[in-house]
Amino acid sequence: MLQSDCDILLPEIADYELRRELIRAGKTKSVTRLDQIKEQLDYLPIDTPTMLRAANLWAEARRRGKATADKHALDGDVILAAQAQLATADIATDNVGHLDQFVKTRHWRDMGFSGAA
Repeated sequence: MLQSDCDILLPEIADYELRRELIRAGKTKSVTRLDQIKEQLDYLPIDTPTMLRAANLWAEARRRGKATADKHALDGDVILAAQAQLATADIATDNVGHLDQFVKTRHWRDMGFSGAA
């Protein structure tokens, strides 16, 4: 993906979710690699407009009966979707099911990239 011609954004919520698991698992080399990749990408920080949009997405999804997480969870999926909406970006993920109700989402393998996630 890094070798492709498309713009790749690293949403802060995605960095957080991956980083916390790498730290928990003691994978320090992987954390270092994540830091290196982060330097190559445009970083998309979480800000107030993102959180306001995420709150609306969370409520709308629940009204439609399509919640993406437990009602007590922070729900990173709606935060990611809000970031993508505000950046007018598509999402490459392996979690298409929850996210495609909010924004154009495709499995990263279907985007013509090779290699691992």
